[in-house]
Amino acid sequence: MKTKTSLWDAAEHLKTRDDMAAYMAGALEEGDVSLIAAALGDIARAQGMTKIARKTGLGRESLYKTLSREGNPELETVLRVCDAVGLKLKAVPG
Repeated sequence: MKTKTSLWDAAEHLKTRDDMAAYMAGALEEGDVSLIAAALGDIARAQGMTKIARKTGLGRESLYKTLSREGNPELETVLRVCDAVGLKLKAVPG
């Protein structure tokens, strides 16, 4: 008997702002820049990349590329996307 598998997509499981905030917090805690970019991309896809592109004034295709594991978003892009998806980055003592 064959086992059927499918790709797991985090964006499909990010339903609430609390889900998204916890997901982003986990990525930030890891400290892996590519993971942080990808997590922000997952959150943007969960809310609709076209909508986020409109809110940020950035191109949808470039957001897909930039907010992936291979992407390297500038801080300005990260902050614009965070604002568009309703998240804020905070500094806390370490």
